[in-house]
Amino acid sequence: MTPSDLVLTPIGLRFMGRKFPCTIGKGGIAPNKREGDGATPVGTHHIVGMLYRPDRIPAPQDWATPILPGDLWSDDGEAQDYNHMVRAPYAFSHETLRRADPLYDLVLLTDWNWPNSVKGRGSAIFLHQWRRPGYPTEGCIAFSRQNLRWIAERLQPGARVIVQSR
Repeated sequence: MTPSDLVLTPIGLRFMGRKFPCTIGKGGIAPNKREGDGATPVGTHHIVGMLYRPDRIPAPQDWATPILPGDLWSDDGEAQDYNHMVRAPYAFSHETLRRADPLYDLVLLTDWNWPNSVKGRGSAIFLHQWRRPGYPTEGCIAFSRQNLRWIAERLQPGARVIVQSR
């Protein structure tokens, strides 16, 4: 492990010599992630993208992609583009990326079950803003707005997110 790895520990996420409070999935940490289980998957994942709301925040880095009206994330295992960013209108089950709340104002995308998605293995393991401290996610890793921004400003594409069994 290196200081540029994001390492999930029992007391938060370690990155660049700092520890950040975070929340994980309501299903805990799981070695066998499944769609809808609410678990954060064990493994070494990589940051493959960064999305941000340009109407709410400036781009944290030049490689960040703006979230536009109509941007969605497919979470339907029957869809050809399962676990990929798609555009509205979209007939399959999906998450809206441009939300009314601030949870997805800044999103770090991982390569969990991507780009070659396996049906039922789970979709959309993001690093994003939390609702409040201690409030679990659907499997993502979530932070305070300030800490997420700090991480995003220093992160490089391909950085490792290491989630170990507890």
